[in-house]
Amino acid sequence: MQVFNVQGMTCGHCVKAVTRALQEQDATAQVEVDLAGRQVRVNSELDAGQLLAAIREEGYEAQVAG
Repeated sequence: MQVFNVQGMTCGHCVKAVTRALQEQDATAQVEVDLAGRQVRVNSELDAGQLLAAIREEGYEAQVAG
């Protein structure tokens, strides 16, 4: 499970956009979005760089949670 801090997510549309972007990269990815905590948890075979790129391409600022 990889965890990312994502800024700018405010609503259900944001959740759908981020989830869709990640699942377009890995159709089997399991994505959990915590709007209040501004975090996205992803269970995927892809590396963090690929997942971050997908989130950023949707227009959100993201980094690996640490």
